Amino acid sequence: MVTPEIVAALIHTDVSRVEQLSGGASSATYAVDAVKADGSPWPLILQCAATGSVPEGGLPRADQARLQQFAFASGLPVAEVVRVLEPGDGLGEGYLMTRLPGEALAPRYLKQPEYAPARAVLTQQCAAVLARLHRLPVAAVAGLALPTGSTAQLLERMFANYRRFDVNSPVFDLVFAWLKERLDDRPATTIVHGDFRSGNFLVAPDGLVAVLDWELAHLGDPHEDLGWLCCNSWRFGVWDKPVGGFGEREELYAAYEAAGGGPVDRDQAHLWEILGTLKWGLSCLTLGHDHVSGRLRNVERAAIGRRVSEVELDLMHMLKFGSV
Repeated sequence: MVTPEIVAALIHTDVSRVEQLSGGASSATYAVDAVKADGSPWPLILQCAATGSVPEGGLPRADQARLQQFAFASGLPVAEVVRVLEPGDGLGEGYLMTRLPGEALAPRYLKQPEYAPARAVLTQQCAAVLARLHRLPVAAVAGLALPTGSTAQLLERMFANYRRFDVNSPVFDLVFAWLKERLDDRPATTIVHGDFRSGNFLVAPDGLVAVLDWELAHLGDPHEDLGWLCCNSWRFGVWDKPVGGFGEREELYAAYEAAGGGPVDRDQAHLWEILGTLKWGLSCLTLGHDHVSGRLRNVERAAIGRRVSEVELDLMHMLKFGSV
């Protein structure tokens, strides 16, 4: 149990409240109310790996914190990192960062009327953030354990992960084969966020405040972030706005190019959207298996596991009609 006393010892100041927040299947997240040396409020977020450590092959939380701090120093809208947890702290992998104002629950900023001005500008803002992120020099993060691999290697790893559950989904099998024939095999040349979507943004009524959850960052193809943002699962019911539930694909692509991102291959972006949908299906399978296997019994993980069928329907619709 994380208490105010434990967090106070980490940052050497008074802490009046620590409250665990809902959401985030792979992280345990806490709101922390601390006080600075001058007596002013110091709102923070403590984020730890839900199981104490990241899965094998994942980005260690210490490196995630360093990448996030690099993004902050490069002018991207992210929270500033305050302290990285150490083994002796007894809380597993994680770090403390500043707590920024804004709404994190996507159904609220995608549907409530007071966020209409934000929805009008989010596509342009997301495009600008991705363009800036994808221009960051890879050499600057050479010391971090960022996962990497070509497109073909990514598909191979995904398929191996799928097979380890001993589950046979004819839809998943078909989509793996379909993508293998069509998706260009490109080298990993770019820092990608890996989970850039509605639900991982902080949004104020007038627009984007910050990009959250950098735990899936890696080196890859920039089309991956563009396609992931357009997956149907991240529209939260606003299905007719393919970009995160708030925008149109062509506006995103054009704004990305105008902001200095590389040229967008529309066909490849579409294929990455299908791959992203498949990837989410495998995530649902993984989280459901966590609960069933007993690795981490959690009602939220069990509920997400049941959504595999939704993903299968989305994939079949995309193969037949081209998009959702």
